Amino acid sequence: MGKSTEIDWITVFLFIILVGFGWMNIYSASLNEASTGFFDMSQTYGRQALFIGLSLILIVFILSVEAKFYERFSSVIYLVALLSLLGLFVFGRTISGSTSWYTFGSFSIQPTEFAKIAAALALAKYLSDIQTNIKTFKHQITAFGILFLPVLLIMLQPDPGSAIVYAAFFFPLYREGISAGYLLVFLSFGALFVFTLLFGSIWVSIGVILMALLVLFINRKKKRKHYIRYILVTAFSIGFAFSVTYIFENVFKQHHRDRFNLVLGKEVDSHGIGYNTRQSEIAIGSGGWTGKGWTQGTQTKGNFVPEQHTDYIFSTVGEEWGFLGSSILMVLFVCLLLRILFLAERQKSQFSRIYGYSVAGILFIHFFVNIGMVMGIFPTVGIPLPFFSYGGSALWGFTILLFIFIKLDSNRKNYQF
Repeated sequence: MGKSTEIDWITVFLFIILVGFGWMNIYSASLNEASTGFFDMSQTYGRQALFIGLSLILIVFILSVEAKFYERFSSVIYLVALLSLLGLFVFGRTISGSTSWYTFGSFSIQPTEFAKIAAALALAKYLSDIQTNIKTFKHQITAFGILFLPVLLIMLQPDPGSAIVYAAFFFPLYREGISAGYLLVFLSFGALFVFTLLFGSIWVSIGVILMALLVLFINRKKKRKHYIRYILVTAFSIGFAFSVTYIFENVFKQHHRDRFNLVLGKEVDSHGIGYNTRQSEIAIGSGGWTGKGWTQGTQTKGNFVPEQHTDYIFSTVGEEWGFLGSSILMVLFVCLLLRILFLAERQKSQFSRIYGYSVAGILFIHFFVNIGMVMGIFPTVGIPLPFFSYGGSALWGFTILLFIFIKLDSNRKNYQF
């Protein structure tokens, strides 16, 4: 009997809807008097139409490749991705303060968009090869190492926005058995970082000590070894609090510091670093319940929101499609994420399941952070909205990421234990 393949057309349909709706909003955000047609290559929307066309070719190629190829060559793909990130420090072009691009004439490509795919494949390969859950410390260290290497290279560009996306890999790690304590630790140090910026190292250290004393009092009947653990955690937390200022002043770039300060309310600069966010909030708020209509947004037409066709594309949705259109977009993304998780859980291959959870995590982080950024909840970190924001690298990266999983899912009936 021949091999059975079943493409999940629900996922494909959601992809088509999101890409099409995204192009409509890019068209509106970049429409001007010089426009001559839908496929005008001198305009942003014309180039995005070309990127979409090339994505269709990518899809055909991805689906035509044997599913086992992605598992068999995952380590090679991961190594190539690391080399492409390293090459940026020699051949890369600096745009907006980050050396994240290769340029070939008028064409540019951002390897960080593809490194996420390689990391997802490599992590899935490693976890499926060890044939167990990830509760042993040795396996945890190796898994974190697979993720740490691209994060380190991305941070050195520096591109903290793209590095944040790697938090998405907690989803597959948690599904495979890693302790939720790692997430708690991550969130705790994130809170420490923010509180230190707000109140200073001294007050945060006092708060940590008081909290530690409270925990010790509540658990006073436990064994002495637990006291030692609490003391070590407290000392490490205080040390981290005192290192925050150095990290903030010496590791972060000035525009990153300004964006954090703006969100934390330490600086109010509606004409400088906060201009994008302020104008985005105005555009979204002016849309009301049903919006002003496609291509009718006054904020959009007036180019009040810089980079509106890329990271701030959601502000066009808010203005022209209103609360109703914005809600429908969010529902579409949620449906896509839930569908991917459903497909991941029905996989017979551990590799496919882990990769599916990685896909869902990456898309979720991009979706959540981008919309939060556009609405002024998070600092501006330069994360595109999947399938929506302008850019060939982003669109191709998300397309490859998703359709590799669709291919793996279509092959699940042929998987042999």
